[in-house]
Amino acid sequence: MEEKLRQAFHARVVQEPFAAKFGIRLLEIGDGHSKVEMQFRPDMENLFGAAHGGALFALIDEAFETASNSHGTLAVALNMNITYVASPRPGSFLTAEAREVSLTRKTASYDIKVHDDRGGLIATCMALVYRKGCALPFA
Repeated sequence: MEEKLRQAFHARVVQEPFAAKFGIRLLEIGDGHSKVEMQFRPDMENLFGAAHGGALFALIDEAFETASNSHGTLAVALNMNITYVASPRPGSFLTAEAREVSLTRKTASYDIKVHDDRGGLIATCMALVYRKGCALPFA
């Protein structure tokens, strides 16, 4: 991955309103790979005091979005299949890491895992994108 594109991704995630709402930070990005982080806060709990699936989905989707667009070609989600394994502890830091499984001219698939700061598995996801074949608007 070119350094200019890497820097552009870091800048864009900082500016993204949705990522800011959840406190999501981009930690790593490379060709077909991304790692993001957020802290699990009380405002991310569901009715039962556990992590809301939408909060975990937000973290997973940020890793997916950045990894799938890391080649500089605009990619949009087609399918995401998430398995919620455990609820994180309040205040814990969560990381989602996306790794490319396959890449073709038109599609790509990703394996995404969420872990807490003790290494516990929180969620897993398999995701598929459609690669539109045009350059990223900020690249």
